[in-house]
Amino acid sequence: MKGYFRRKKLDLSPNGTRHEFRLSGTAVLGMKTKAIVPRLGPGKIAIINHENLDRVTAETLVEAGVGVVVNAAGSSTGLYPNLGPFILARAGVYILDNVGLKVFEKLTSGDEIEVRGDGVYHAGELVATGQHLSREVAERRLRENQEGVGVALESFAQNTVEFMRRERDILFSTLDVPPAVRREIRGRQVLVVVRGYDYRQDLAALGPYLRGVKPFIIGVDGGADAVLEVGAKPHVVFGDMDSVSDRALGVADHVIVHAYIDGAAPGLDRVKKAGVKDATTLAAPGLSEDIAILVAEQCEAELIVAVGTHVGLVEFLDKGRRGASSTFLTRLKVGAKLVDAKGVSKLYPSQASVWQLVALVVTGLTVVSAVVYSSRQLTGIFELLAIKLQLLLGI
Repeated sequence: MKGYFRRKKLDLSPNGTRHEFRLSGTAVLGMKTKAIVPRLGPGKIAIINHENLDRVTAETLVEAGVGVVVNAAGSSTGLYPNLGPFILARAGVYILDNVGLKVFEKLTSGDEIEVRGDGVYHAGELVATGQHLSREVAERRLRENQEGVGVALESFAQNTVEFMRRERDILFSTLDVPPAVRREIRGRQVLVVVRGYDYRQDLAALGPYLRGVKPFIIGVDGGADAVLEVGAKPHVVFGDMDSVSDRALGVADHVIVHAYIDGAAPGLDRVKKAGVKDATTLAAPGLSEDIAILVAEQCEAELIVAVGTHVGLVEFLDKGRRGASSTFLTRLKVGAKLVDAKGVSKLYPSQASVWQLVALVVTGLTVVSAVVYSSRQLTGIFELLAIKLQLLLGI
């Protein structure tokens, strides 16, 4: 993987004596990692409770520039081969693992703390201890966990079948989509953006598609912010609203909160606090990204393009999803109307090499020269253009 911030730490003295790691900073605590990401940065120490740290969260922590991550839970329990700890360790982030939940009782956000070796200190007092998860250990655990993925697959399949038996009828029922959204989607191409693996690269690669087709855009939670990053605007923000910014909520034409089957919608309070008064709710089982795709299909979209959606076993387990039946059933129902843009940035590289550009310029100049010299009229035109360019540039 490329582009990770690397912090070089000197662990050994010239004579080979090992030094204890020390780093002081401001504690930022969060039981939900993604909730504290906006408050992280250099000089901050993230204190989280995130079992089996996933790849997307790890990449976000690296981008935030934190030097230390203190995890109350186990960053890699052996359930499946999660990449999060390896990504952090490889980027030079010091991981202090399994310190226990009592750290949340003894510290509050804003405390000045020091991580020293395997301990967390506040005002000189030891408040928590854990295990340092080095790059070598993280890499070894990743290899070991790959051997036991079969057990996770079996459990995953069982939970998926159970979900299908319990909620398949509800999932295929008519969704209560706001009439205005239904009218705007009908007959258009719809882009559904989720903040999943490689979503930034794939969304950037779709730039020509965004400019040319101008699809109707549904941002699923934090996916709405990803849309803003590429200079576009989400028409709809949909999801449980636990990872979307106030800015994205404010610019969207419609905000729809994903509610439970019983109608409860915890995300509605968060939306109201952001100043959105006309938000609606939509009750449905399954993942928000799948319901967003079903909304587009039910509203008679011409084509549905998905970015960042989860389609693999490790991706579902990474997000703590015990079953993928909503995804399975959704893709069965939507069929060929759904195009998954995952990996499109790797399939069609957006950057041309220097030699490719040079060859293109040389070829173009050759063709232009041949045309110019074959026509006296064109020669005169180009001479006039050259004179005007000289006057304009003052050369």
